[in-house]
Amino acid sequence: MENRFLIDSDKLSAAALEKKHRLENDPSSRTDHMEYMEGMERIESDICEKVMSHFREYDASRYTARDVLAALEHETCSIEDFKALLSPAAEPFLERMAQRARIETGKHFGNTVYLFTPLYIANYCENYCVYCGFNCYNDIRRMKLNREQIDKEMKVIADSGMEEILILTGESRSKSNIEYIGEACKLARNYFRMVGLEIYPVNTEEYRYLHECGADYVTVFQETYDTDKYETLHLLGHKRVWPYRFDAQERALRGGMRGVAFSALLGLSDFRKDALASALHVYYLQRKYPHAEMSLSCPRLRPIINNDKINPLDVHETQLCQVLCAYRIFLPFVGITVSSRESESFRNGIVKLAATKISAGVSTGIGDHESKYTGKESDNAEGDEQFEISDDRSFDKMYQDMSEEGLQPVLNDYLYV
Repeated sequence: MENRFLIDSDKLSAAALEKKHRLENDPSSRTDHMEYMEGMERIESDICEKVMSHFREYDASRYTARDVLAALEHETCSIEDFKALLSPAAEPFLERMAQRARIETGKHFGNTVYLFTPLYIANYCENYCVYCGFNCYNDIRRMKLNREQIDKEMKVIADSGMEEILILTGESRSKSNIEYIGEACKLARNYFRMVGLEIYPVNTEEYRYLHECGADYVTVFQETYDTDKYETLHLLGHKRVWPYRFDAQERALRGGMRGVAFSALLGLSDFRKDALASALHVYYLQRKYPHAEMSLSCPRLRPIINNDKINPLDVHETQLCQVLCAYRIFLPFVGITVSSRESESFRNGIVKLAATKISAGVSTGIGDHESKYTGKESDNAEGDEQFEISDDRSFDKMYQDMSEEGLQPVLNDYLYV
């Protein structure tokens, strides 16, 4: 059956261009972003309403310096305290927040920092998300690695010493189906001790299948918790359905995944409200599934191909640091990942305060790890990258730098028995 979302951007017809223009300019031409599509599993859960009630009522401007100081004095950070720490009133107290975050990180993680690398195995996508380099209307080189190419890329990464990998695809069921992703997980088990997935959201039983194939945890970016803004950014495809995406982590846990990770893409909407919702999403799920490992990411919007359709809200490094320190104070046990979107200097600093995990040897393209890791020309074709990275240090360089910063790089701390 012809996929009604997938578009070959190299051969955009007049009709396709007309549809793209209509989606961008006529909201009535879009499907309801709160309505489930056929095949999407609905689960009974109270998490969404809990998170969104706080999101809707949060007014960062009403918090004062007194609220911030009180929050920093409390031994346990409440939701109200967390809201104060995310507010503009907390900005003058960033040094105190950093000191408190450093103490909390030291209590629960010592001086360790975990290293991993992402592997993109396909960049086909069926969504029209106006800020994303992979979106179905962007004219980029599309590629999907076959079994042999995936194995080759994984071997190159494993030979560098890495023990944890994050497997990513574009969001296309037709090009990257569950069986294809499952085979990649099985291959990864031959090389890595920890296997993560960042793919399109799927149903509970599909997560169960992927876990049985070897996946340990699932990362899903909600992008923004602002449903109105979400509607204007996601114009076509399954990703347009906001509630199905929101419940992805809970479906993954019900499917047996050991851990889940959460994130908003800071800069798409009000970053303070998105940071609040991301942390509360973790907070409430942690109480419902206390056995699960949970983590937060905090990416800022990076330059991508054809990114002329939005007006991103600038989130400065000091504001990002505020968010990360607030995360650590509010959720002291939760892992915090800082990606290669951020600069080398920022990542070197934040791992001493709040972050516990960073990527190394990163490529957001398809099929180019051999050339990047070994310097040899690869016989793999290469697909275009999803976004530009800022910190391109190799695994060896990252390991050395973290050691010189007085930290203990950790490649894996999970044993299968």
